[in-house]
Amino acid sequence: MKKNHFNLILLFVFTCFSASSSAQSFENAGQYMNYIGKANEKITSTYLSYLSAVGHNKSARKVDKRRQEVIKLIFDTRFDIQGMPPWKGDRTYKDTTVAFLKLLYNVFNEDYAKIMDMEEIAEQSYDAMEAYMLAQEIAGEKLSEAGDRQQNIQKIFADKYEVKLLENTSELEQKSRQASLLMNHYNKVYLIFFKAYKQEVYLLEAIAKKNIAGIEQNKNALQTIAEEGLQAMKSLKGYNNDPTLLIACREALKFYKSEADQIQFTSELILKEEAFSKMKKSFETKPASQRTQKDVDEFNKEVNEINAVVKSYNLKNNQINKERDKALNNWNNAVKSYLDTYTPVQRKG
Repeated sequence: MKKNHFNLILLFVFTCFSASSSAQSFENAGQYMNYIGKANEKITSTYLSYLSAVGHNKSARKVDKRRQEVIKLIFDTRFDIQGMPPWKGDRTYKDTTVAFLKLLYNVFNEDYAKIMDMEEIAEQSYDAMEAYMLAQEIAGEKLSEAGDRQQNIQKIFADKYEVKLLENTSELEQKSRQASLLMNHYNKVYLIFFKAYKQEVYLLEAIAKKNIAGIEQNKNALQTIAEEGLQAMKSLKGYNNDPTLLIACREALKFYKSEADQIQFTSELILKEEAFSKMKKSFETKPASQRTQKDVDEFNKEVNEINAVVKSYNLKNNQINKERDKALNNWNNAVKSYLDTYTPVQRKG
């Protein structure tokens, strides 16, 4: 089952009022700042193309070529900006931008490489998934804090040289904000779903091993996790007032709770099979010449009873399997629709 869980990072780009200048020749501070702003805007566009691909059901590893393109562009832009002259001896805006691009480069080259590796094992456990998402959050915070510092210096620089910034929100900034809010919301819902989803895996493994103690332990854990998840869902609102994802998650949690409530019949079958196996072994080891009619009648009675229990088990298990398929299909379809509808599409520039 394909799962999407990738945070987007906000990169704020303000461009100045003046037109773009020819390389390294600036008639005024507005042209100087605009040159840097356009470079940042190109990075943001390329970066959003990468995250857009990830958001639309592609794993980070499959679109790693785009990440490498982002890294190269950041590297080239950083040295381009670094080669610019200071404006009237003032290096603050240029140097702050270079520092920001250096941090950006490190995050994409190192942090996101580690995040990509973590993606491979994230679904092995809830803790691994939580760590994977936390790593994305930390990477995002690094860039957000650096971006804030750059913006502050930009505003100070603009005020100092009387450059009027156009602070209206650009299309790229809108996409960045939308993508970040979207995935932050999705990740909260996804973690609630995944915790129950993974706990059911442990329950099914215990059933496959016919481990009565394991079934009981994991059944109780699943029931608790599902109930806690349903409680947590009460405080969440749909992104863009769209409740589709929340409804799908809630229905999945209701299924897991119902499954935990009903799964006792599995333990009953295992105990019945164990008892029948012992009885069958005892019956078969007794020579046919020594078996009484009572022995035969009791054995046949046990055969009928175990067949009836197995039949009942199959009916109940088939029903649970259908309910699981329905819940997971609803969830997967809701996720796809949710991400396809709200993840901003950014084509490669």
